[in-house]
Amino acid sequence: DGPAIRDFIHVSDLADAHVAALRHLERGGECGPVNLGTGHGFTVRQVVQTAERILGKPIPATDAPRRPGDLAVMVADASKAASLFDWTPQHSSLDEIIATAAAWEKKRAG
Repeated sequence: DGPAIRDFIHVSDLADAHVAALRHLERGGECGPVNLGTGHGFTVRQVVQTAERILGKPIPATDAPRRPGDLAVMVADASKAASLFDWTPQHSSLDEIIATAAAWEKKRAG
């Protein structure tokens, strides 16, 4: 669904949040669900267009109807993570998320 809006988070930010949560628990902090994300949404089309620009080549993509039950917009509210473990994402730009993923994939592919 091209116009669907999602909150994409950099894997490094996700890992940092998990480490911060573990430290919080080690200090005796409360346990419970915490949303992690950037608080900003991008459409699937924006992700594809950004990836095409960064990679310098077209990416085959086909729009399809939204699946039953899928929300049109899904963006995280990470304020609880900020409050409990003093965590905020540091790599939230879509360009950085895609560029580092592409660099990792390139290095992995050899």
